[in-house]
Amino acid sequence: MQFLSVLISNLRLPLILNRVPAGFPSPAEDFVEGSLDLNDYIEHPAATYFVKAEGDSMIGAGIYDGDLMVVDRSLEPQSNNVVVAVIDGEFTVKRIHKNNKQIYLLPDNKNYKRILIKKDMDFQIWGVVTHSIHHF
Repeated sequence: MQFLSVLISNLRLPLILNRVPAGFPSPAEDFVEGSLDLNDYIEHPAATYFVKAEGDSMIGAGIYDGDLMVVDRSLEPQSNNVVVAVIDGEFTVKRIHKNNKQIYLLPDNKNYKRILIKKDMDFQIWGVVTHSIHHF
């Protein structure tokens, strides 16, 4: 995983509320309704960081290799949240599943196996993924 240090300023970008058809060009600039500030999507700036995804274990969640994930460390991970975790010194992004007293990390790709967190593992949650920015 690659950690990025990003300073978010009050950069406002045009926001077009109309949906753009993928079939033919649209004169979207005629429909600018306001501006968009990425800060509006970050609830806890002091506890938020960005990290790039690596691999394809979370494609079912819409997270692909190279995508930029927004991670909030202040959120309490709930079952089914996508989290960034560290297991025995290795970073991973998976869906957390709490079942009674057991914790599983679940991939969103059938080609990968779930991970049962055992007592002898060094396990930490580094935050809940709140957004993913997909790169084409």
